[in-house]
Amino acid sequence: MIKNTSHRPFPPPERPWVMTQTWNHVLFAHWAVDSEAIRGRIPAALELETFNGKAWIGILPFLLTNMRPRFLPPFPFVSRFPELNVRTYVSYKGIPGIYFFSLDAASRLAVAGARAMFHLPYFHAGINFVKEKNHIEFSSRRDDSKAAFRASYRPLSDSFTAQKGSIEYWLTERYRLYTTYNNRVYYEDIHHSPWTLQRAETEIRQNTVPGASGLILPDTSPLLHYAKRQHVLFWPLQRDRG
Repeated sequence: MIKNTSHRPFPPPERPWVMTQTWNHVLFAHWAVDSEAIRGRIPAALELETFNGKAWIGILPFLLTNMRPRFLPPFPFVSRFPELNVRTYVSYKGIPGIYFFSLDAASRLAVAGARAMFHLPYFHAGINFVKEKNHIEFSSRRDDSKAAFRASYRPLSDSFTAQKGSIEYWLTERYRLYTTYNNRVYYEDIHHSPWTLQRAETEIRQNTVPGASGLILPDTSPLLHYAKRQHVLFWPLQRDRG
């Protein structure tokens, strides 16, 4: 159990967590956008959050490992696969969180399970993840070929922990995800240690994933961070009763 909770903006649930995962070699690539450009792309019940007057779109490629239920070993074929997330930042009833536009994963079983149990916009994609020393090559193509991503990335700086109030903290220290189903809001709580971040660089050769969700990224350089590893705990999906 990850006992440290002082870094969180709100406490974790008191009930037991039910699943764990490890996220490896995460690239955080973030673009600032006008809130009007994406407000219509998120459910009306959720409040779009901004930092310094801008909304943010994040693209996160990483390698997921050690996915398992509590008290059980990892399941074969669904415990290790690369993933690519496109997200923005929202709140609901004052509690900050994440809203996913899409999640591409290289496991068909994981995609089917996440769609059925968590009402998340998961898609199966063929994804190659190759690590050589501190250099990552990542390429993804969704089965319908409408969303593809090819990039290389690597860390540049010494590691640091984001300070509360900073853009790094606002973007990364998020402990709830929101989704909707049949016009009802659902949420899932997570917990992990503070992110250990590094500055990063990337070369993005292809990126049609945001466009598949109706998003247009600005022609600007993204804000980049890298995290080597993060162990994450998950609680069951909850329907808002309000």
